[in-house]
Amino acid sequence: MASILLVDDEESIIDFISYNLEVRGHRVQVARAGMEAVGIAAESRPDLVILDIMLPDIDGFEVLKRLKAAGDVSVLMLSALDSVPDKVLGLELGADDYLTKPFSVRELLARVKALLRRATTVIPDRTLESGSLRIDIGRRVCEIDGEAIELTNKEFDLLYYLMLNRGLALSRAKVMEAVWGLDAPSGERTVDSHVKMLRKKLGEAGLRDSIETLRGVGYRFAK
Repeated sequence: MASILLVDDEESIIDFISYNLEVRGHRVQVARAGMEAVGIAAESRPDLVILDIMLPDIDGFEVLKRLKAAGDVSVLMLSALDSVPDKVLGLELGADDYLTKPFSVRELLARVKALLRRATTVIPDRTLESGSLRIDIGRRVCEIDGEAIELTNKEFDLLYYLMLNRGLALSRAKVMEAVWGLDAPSGERTVDSHVKMLRKKLGEAGLRDSIETLRGVGYRFAK
């Protein structure tokens, strides 16, 4: 059983999702506005947040930023917005998955199951290092010269995969499969956008060039 926070202001969606999660043993809390969701999440620390974009006060993107700033929580974006820029923005801000309305019960449950499984997977206690850059896989901590840098779940997974395959040319498709798995959103722009954000964070410590772009191929961790 998992604790799930559902953030949506449509009663029909709330009833539909709540019922299908609760009959499978999950505990569901509901927030009908963005600031309410931020408050509930801070107090109850749910295992997963299902977050609609269109909310009556602040939008889902702002809620997502606040949730990720407060801690490491899995977020499934839920929206009628089906445009690529909206999906990319959500993923860049740290969303773990994105589901477009209308959706089937099977698809919703499959994505929820995958996110919950990913969040509870035990990662072997090991570290990877490259110069001043060090990541602790078990603790999911990234440090540069001993100072922690904040990464989203996907940014951490991406950096881990690149460092694990240091020196190898990795296609976007291969990175997508390894980091996002079967729930990968469509389009290789997702990989590009996450690499861009990762480079920006590494660049603040002079490590931007550690991730090389291989034209027509993909990426390589060089250092």
